[in-house]
Amino acid sequence: MILPTKHIPTSHSLLGVGAQIIAAVERPKTLVALWDQLRDQPEVGTFARLVLALDLLYTMDVIDLVDGLITRRQA
Repeated sequence: MILPTKHIPTSHSLLGVGAQIIAAVERPKTLVALWDQLRDQPEVGTFARLVLALDLLYTMDVIDLVDGLITRRQA
C-alpha cells in the first residue's frame, strides 16, 4: 500500500498519492484547500488516504506544517 507492487500500481500507492500532493503544493495551502483540489482524483480516493500520504511525506521530510499551512521543504 505504501510502495507500488506487482498488484498495486504506482498511482494507487501512497507514494504515488504523495507525488500528486507535492505537485499540488506549489505554494503553501491549508489542508482543506488541498483536499478541495485533490478530492476528485481517483488515485487519492478518500480523505483518509490523503492524510496517510501527508503523514508519509512529513515523515520523509518532504513537507512541513507552518502556521497551519502545508508547505514544501526546501532542499
